[in-house]
Amino acid sequence: MQRSLSHPFDCTRPVSSARYGEEVLAGAAGSEPFEADVSRAVRLFSSFRVEQTDPDRFYRDLAEDSAAQVGSYATLSGATILDVGGGPGYFQNAFEAAGCTYVALDADAGEMRLHGRQPGVRTVQGDGQSLPFADGAFDVCYSSNVAEHVPRPWQMADEMVRVTRPGGIVFLSYTVWFGPWGGHETSPWHYLGGERAARRYEAHRGHPPKNRIGESLFKVTVADGVRWSRSQRKAEVIDVIPRYHPRWAQGIVRIPGVRELATWNLAVVLRVHPW
Repeated sequence: MQRSLSHPFDCTRPVSSARYGEEVLAGAAGSEPFEADVSRAVRLFSSFRVEQTDPDRFYRDLAEDSAAQVGSYATLSGATILDVGGGPGYFQNAFEAAGCTYVALDADAGEMRLHGRQPGVRTVQGDGQSLPFADGAFDVCYSSNVAEHVPRPWQMADEMVRVTRPGGIVFLSYTVWFGPWGGHETSPWHYLGGERAARRYEAHRGHPPKNRIGESLFKVTVADGVRWSRSQRKAEVIDVIPRYHPRWAQGIVRIPGVRELATWNLAVVLRVHPW
């Protein structure tokens, strides 16, 4: 099924300029190699600590790291990428610097203008659970920290596979509910229950949290992502990893129970079958 979109950027048909088996699957040739090492993990966790006080630093660091990480799976130069939940443009800057044609989709107009920024010309307001794009329209489909904010995250994930062309890459990451940041701004009190954490936050801050369990925040686990990746028939699973961990610690996703507490953020990476 194809879905048309009345928008200056035409995604009613595939727009890729790359071909399966060539550069888009060759890795980020000519760029600095991506290293999932301890120094990267320390740098990212340092940025996470200032998300509220210095959002420019937080989002810039995360966006640049994201472009480098996605670039370790697909050459970004010349590729067309869809960012599901792209927000206010930090990721656009990073991916365009890597040579992408970048398209963002966000359900919330307020998020597109977060921190005084303006959405780009290829920013679409829409629902990630029903993407308004044609089958196979993009070389890469990316989503960061969005799946835990939608009631049907695996429908969104299926949609990401649908709009990615044969041979293209899907990169889906999300915050794990039982991890230390699962309750977002209400963490770590979410371990005592989402509603209780929200009430505590409001009592201490004088206003409700932005993310409320069952409304704008949902419990998504590592097991959910592993189960969905194993169910895929249209794509091959490349990686299921804790996104921010050093490579030597990525094996924790194979340990039930422990992985829920220690993963923090899960990344599922797939390559759409060429047939």
